[in-house]
Amino acid sequence: MAPSAQSLPISVSDEKYANVKWEELGFGFYRTDSMYVAKCKHGEFPRGKIVPYADFQISPCSAVLNYGQGLYEGLKAYRTEDGRIMLFRPDQNALRLQSGAHRLCMSYPSVDQFVSAVKQVVLANKKWIPPPGKGTLYIRPILFGSGPILGSFPVPEYTFTVFACPVGRYHKDKAGLNLKIEDKFRRAFPSGTGGVKSITNYSPTHLTYPPPTHSLHLTKSTFTF
Repeated sequence: MAPSAQSLPISVSDEKYANVKWEELGFGFYRTDSMYVAKCKHGEFPRGKIVPYADFQISPCSAVLNYGQGLYEGLKAYRTEDGRIMLFRPDQNALRLQSGAHRLCMSYPSVDQFVSAVKQVVLANKKWIPPPGKGTLYIRPILFGSGPILGSFPVPEYTFTVFACPVGRYHKDKAGLNLKIEDKFRRAFPSGTGGVKSITNYSPTHLTYPPPTHSLHLTKSTFTF
């Protein structure tokens, strides 16, 4: 069984923090210094590299823009009180990415390359990891069809990239949440792509985002709504 958490090697004495008001940190994009990029053109991903965070230049005819051929993952790195930087089962995220890539007929990085890329990004941006209890470093691996394609496959190029940004709690309000049971729209359906983290799964849910007007309560005794 995979270990529950992995500790990354760091020099605590040399550690410096970015100039961030950690107490005000919410859950959203916050630009950091570096990202990882690897491009696959022959069915296998070569060793990628850490580069400065920057925008991509991409073909208007790319598979991701025309056919939605893309996946993403999400995981976090956090600091412990004794100065370590921890990751929780990044290999499981790698396996889920591979499962999704198989479903979408995409080339994909190995588990070792995925985990290595995540660790490289964390260490390259370690000053952006919040102090213990102040938040985490959210890590976003993305795999997408970057090569131009029109009508037929295989796609000539895939890009695997990993970036990260510091985040606070997703929900800051401790008073609870108002929930809505959606009975009109469907994010997933049998034999579809709801079981993988395809980028096409999420935009259709935005139509259901208006604030709900009712609360959903779970009865403790019967575990029913």
